[in-house]
Amino acid sequence: MAYSTQVFAVFGLGPTELIVILIILLVLFGGSKLPSLAKGLGQSVKEFKKAQQEAENEPVKTTPAAPAVPAATPAKEIESAKTQGTH
Repeated sequence: MAYSTQVFAVFGLGPTELIVILIILLVLFGGSKLPSLAKGLGQSVKEFKKAQQEAENEPVKTTPAAPAVPAATPAKEIESAKTQGTH
């Protein structure tokens, strides 16, 4: 009996909660759509795991450092502008 409670303890939910959730899904979507919903969910999980593994195996790409941007107006230009403006 201990094994069955471990199997049903998905996401911390007990067997009663899982049964209630399944009944609600059955009422909302109907019996004919549940297999297609489960298939779509399974494919989504499979694609997510595949993408996650590819991302983990992909080498880390580093971008080159941006060149330093010079100051808009260096101090020498400010001084020369001051002296030229007074002439």
